[in-house]
Amino acid sequence: MNKEMITAQLKKLTVANGIEIDDETLGKAVELARFMVFPKSKIIRSIGDSANTVGIVIDGLVRSYYIDLEGNDISRGFCPEGSMCMDEGAVGYPEHICMWETLEESTLMLIEVSDLRGLIMASERLKTLWIKLLEDGLRYKMYRENAFLLENATERYLSFKKRFPGVCDRAPQKYIATCIGIMPESLSRIRRALREE
Repeated sequence: MNKEMITAQLKKLTVANGIEIDDETLGKAVELARFMVFPKSKIIRSIGDSANTVGIVIDGLVRSYYIDLEGNDISRGFCPEGSMCMDEGAVGYPEHICMWETLEESTLMLIEVSDLRGLIMASERLKTLWIKLLEDGLRYKMYRENAFLLENATERYLSFKKRFPGVCDRAPQKYIATCIGIMPESLSRIRRALREE
């Protein structure tokens, strides 16, 4: 991929996500970044790895998950095209607190946290975008907490589908189930009941 092609693809992703970033800033980001294609089912970061790099999913689907005391994995979230991944370092963690894996072959734009911070501080538009991303992240955390306290399993699934359109068709059911706090068998029953309505 050449710089112009990558910048054009990033521009499409920013527009699709309702973000306005000028070509010059996108060009600087491309110059600072490296791009990697990871195969499906590849662990790209593990718990305890240095969190000095942030990723943006250019193409594909990435999942973050925790490992519980019994060795089970519990999905934290999903990152489709245009999403940040491996973002712990961007909010101050020195190392990754969860696992990151590709659910599809995925192309990632990788940028050092220090370079990302430099770009953000140099652009009022990126500062505004960064605040929006932080607010979105906080809203998601609050939504999840409220959902586990106040919603039943069917409501959590319907909220997940609304929040992550398309992910239900791309991610394995067992990962979606752990993300909303239920067993895969329960999710199968919920999906069957919804189809019958």
